[in-house]
Amino acid sequence: MEFGLIGERLGHSYSAEIHRAFGAYDYELKSMPPEAVGPFLTEKSFRGINVTIPYKKTVMPYCDEISATAQKIGSVNTIVKRADGSLFGDNTDYAGFSAMAARAGISFAGRKVAILGSGGTSLTARTVAADEGAREVVVVSRSGAVNYGDLSPVADSDIVINTTPIGMYPKNGEAVVPLDAFPNCCGVIDVIYNPLRTAIISDACERGIPHTGGLYMLTAQAAYAYERFIGKTLAPSVLDRVYRELLQSVENVVLVGMPGSGKTTVGKLVAARLGRELVDLDAVVAARAGMSVPEIFASQGEAAFRQMEAEAAADFGKQKGLVIAGGGGIILTEKNRASLRQNGRVYCLQRALETLSTAGRPLSKSPEALREMERVRAPLYALASDVTVANNGTAADAAAAILEDFYETACY
Repeated sequence: MEFGLIGERLGHSYSAEIHRAFGAYDYELKSMPPEAVGPFLTEKSFRGINVTIPYKKTVMPYCDEISATAQKIGSVNTIVKRADGSLFGDNTDYAGFSAMAARAGISFAGRKVAILGSGGTSLTARTVAADEGAREVVVVSRSGAVNYGDLSPVADSDIVINTTPIGMYPKNGEAVVPLDAFPNCCGVIDVIYNPLRTAIISDACERGIPHTGGLYMLTAQAAYAYERFIGKTLAPSVLDRVYRELLQSVENVVLVGMPGSGKTTVGKLVAARLGRELVDLDAVVAARAGMSVPEIFASQGEAAFRQMEAEAAADFGKQKGLVIAGGGGIILTEKNRASLRQNGRVYCLQRALETLSTAGRPLSKSPEALREMERVRAPLYALASDVTVANNGTAADAAAAILEDFYETACY
């Protein structure tokens, strides 16, 4: 291979997609066991490679020269074979991490930073935070001096960074620590990119705290590796384009709103335009239960329906590239909101109350019930959604507004 990525398990990597989008070369993923790394590097049958866990330290003795950045961090993620056959090791995670934080508006200068995890990415985060003027950097680990059993030494932290794999697909929804443990928090970073928004990122979103997941870091570090491989500077516009295209390819379009606001109808139009599957969560619940939603309410009660609804939201929210229509009450719990947000851009459809249909809807059988429901749910729809879209005209108009935002907005 000329260019590619080596690691032990590469099943969910986006690296090939990103590098190929830069347009200069093909890029291969090469999984290998530990005993194969040394012979591969000795043979030097490549022009440039990226390195991921668990080999970022393993490769260092095989490099003839290592950049100052990689030496400072203590790991290498990019190796270039130079014209004389020597191997130059660098670490582009550093620049990628810094670019990700800056893009999210998170500054380390003068701040206390708590870093969750003590592995290789933790070393990168520590180095960037310190170099960019952090007042104090504290590492939290399972068995370190500061550990998850006692977070009091870091409770006053301004910035929280998760570098652990907790919350990564398929264990979506898990979190190392609750954000409540950091009352002064004004910035949250999670290096995980699958899902796009982990539990701690979703929590930060609801609290209005600046935040970012790891997808931009992944794309940016790949761009810097490209520059090492090719010896040319990549235009910022190309990095932005590749990132946006990757984000749009994996991000779900999620529709929420009052019963009768047109989520399924508009969702069908959006799905058709994007060439995606529409998942109607009420229909999923009905199919799994073997009865209609009104029948579930009548025979098992609302609590049973809400449990089934939560399971459907968790199952489909962790998938990618879907259009998802949620039931009217799906936003009632923080867990459901996080499930829908984890891989989705959430649109709230708004329709004039007097035009909402109440037929066949167990909880909105009268105008009075509908008004009370709107009063209770309106702030939760606002909390759950990224964008509000009016649906008082045609469904096609609402679908067009969603698509315009989805294509044009750098939303994450």
